Amino acid sequence: MRERAAGAGVLQFFAMPVDLVVFGPHPDDIEIGLGATVARHTDAGYAVGLCDLTRGELSSNGTLDERRAEADAAARVLNAAWRENLAWPDGGITRTPELIRSAVEVIRRHRPRALAIPYWDDRHPDHRGASDVLSVAAFTSGLRRYETGESPWRAEWICYYFINDAAPPSFVVDVSACYERKRQALACYRSQFAPRDGGAVNTRLTAPTFQQLIESRDAQFGALAGVAFAEGVVVKEPLQRATLLKQVP
Repeated sequence: MRERAAGAGVLQFFAMPVDLVVFGPHPDDIEIGLGATVARHTDAGYAVGLCDLTRGELSSNGTLDERRAEADAAARVLNAAWRENLAWPDGGITRTPELIRSAVEVIRRHRPRALAIPYWDDRHPDHRGASDVLSVAAFTSGLRRYETGESPWRAEWICYYFINDAAPPSFVVDVSACYERKRQALACYRSQFAPRDGGAVNTRLTAPTFQQLIESRDAQFGALAGVAFAEGVVVKEPLQRATLLKQVP
């Protein structure tokens, strides 16, 4: 589920075309924001790849080995086609040529129909930085004169998902039937949400109310749509409909 090391710290990745690639700044961000949507897609037969940008090395709890194992376990729960980690600097996601190229290489290698990246207005600087870098990379990936060794590729569209903060979504995905899988995927991150280490420190994530905060957001989106749970997404372009009827026979 993760990258293969080759040589002196150089990372090599395999190529596998997928329908959707979901990027997360830190291991567990994908599950917090879009875990049930990933499960709904994989249950429907779509191939979904997960790409963590950092290893979460600045996290107050958990070792890098623990976090990698937790991310792999969560990917299996969600039935992801693969999971990679780009090893960007935790706490240092900024728009640099190196990070843009790294993301472009992922997009071109896996050629997804759609991309899901963090919403741009978030309390965490890395989440905002990731949204910026990935938005640029998604555009740059389609430029034929930007050379990476892979042919240009432009996803059909970009969906922005919420991690910490939320805004009015462009649409929501009914994830009621898959919501238990989201809970199971989040439970894989024991070092972050329920650490057993005697030296663990209390954080926002270890508070008993944190999962309640996630579920209350998803329940609110669900209630607005008339379902139990939904995850919200923002897109920047108008959504096209054939008619003004809510449902077309």
